[in-house]
Amino acid sequence: MSQGRARRRDRQVYLRSHPVLFALLAATRRRPAVRIGGTVIAHSRDAYLDGLTRVPLDRTAEGTTGAAAGRLAGGGLLFDQDGDDHRGTRRHLAESLGADGVQRLRPVWREVLDRRLAPLAGGRPVDLVDVAAELSGATAAALLGVGADPRELAAATRAAAAAGAREHLPGPPFPGRRRAARRAADHLNRLLSPADERANGNGLAAMVAVAAVNTTVAGLPRAAAWCADAGLWGWAGTDPDALAGEMLRVTAPTPLLPRVAAAAGTVAGCPVRAGDRLILITRHAVGAHRRDPSPTDPVEPRTAQLVFGAGPHACPGARLARLQLADALAALAPYRPVVRRARPDRHSALPGWRTLIVSANRGDS
Repeated sequence: MSQGRARRRDRQVYLRSHPVLFALLAATRRRPAVRIGGTVIAHSRDAYLDGLTRVPLDRTAEGTTGAAAGRLAGGGLLFDQDGDDHRGTRRHLAESLGADGVQRLRPVWREVLDRRLAPLAGGRPVDLVDVAAELSGATAAALLGVGADPRELAAATRAAAAAGAREHLPGPPFPGRRRAARRAADHLNRLLSPADERANGNGLAAMVAVAAVNTTVAGLPRAAAWCADAGLWGWAGTDPDALAGEMLRVTAPTPLLPRVAAAAGTVAGCPVRAGDRLILITRHAVGAHRRDPSPTDPVEPRTAQLVFGAGPHACPGARLARLQLADALAALAPYRPVVRRARPDRHSALPGWRTLIVSANRGDS
């Protein structure tokens, strides 16, 4: 077992999903920020912070999260709001995801973990991607107060995110992609909203569900695979909180943030013009590409926190994500799972595994 083996396996989720994009990012990462045509790629911590907090951003431009949000639910939600509306929506969501709110949700995902990981005790394999999907779907349903089946909700949010990502791939527009994205969004909204609310769209619920499910399904199995390959299960049993923080850093479930500048500015000294596309590389800003996870010597909290954004663009679900991953790793620790089969997901919105089959380590690995 070694960190090198863990890193080589984890790299496959990037190379199999977006090989050209991540080859470009690897080739340019030695510079804090680099311009390629009308795109500025921000690699360093300072460049990432500049792009999020010092350059005015166009929240509804094509190819951004805000544009995807608008297509998903008609606009007027957290990801494309400005000013008082944006702050008010964030405040309401932050209250639901505060310490008390997260503790109320905790029994939901713990029940899923207890039930879905029980087969490991009997020597049977488990697909951690499927476990993560049910866990995140159940948590999202409880958070939003909807009665949707957790696995159906997870499948719908993953389909909506994947269709939206394909719609914004570089190249000529394909009408079929937009229709597919609309169908996926409509199905998700039907699961989340009563009929009388669907006329106006429940955009915030849809985007919260998409964010919660897709980041968990991408991040949890990758973290578990890394722990298995690098032999980190001891830390999962003794200090899961410290391990979870480092695993979130090195896996960076949302590895980059696409944004568009609304006005001129600079990113790590690189001039930015209004209308320029910004590619903010989260995983480089937190050193995921060069520093292995170390619960005994973690990166400073200010840097680790950047996997959840920064300033007014920080993710309000950070507390939930940390505790959920810590509980999942702690629940896996007694079995010290080994990876039996892993297949990257070539079509998901975020780099991740399509299947990750693990079994308890009985001393044969």
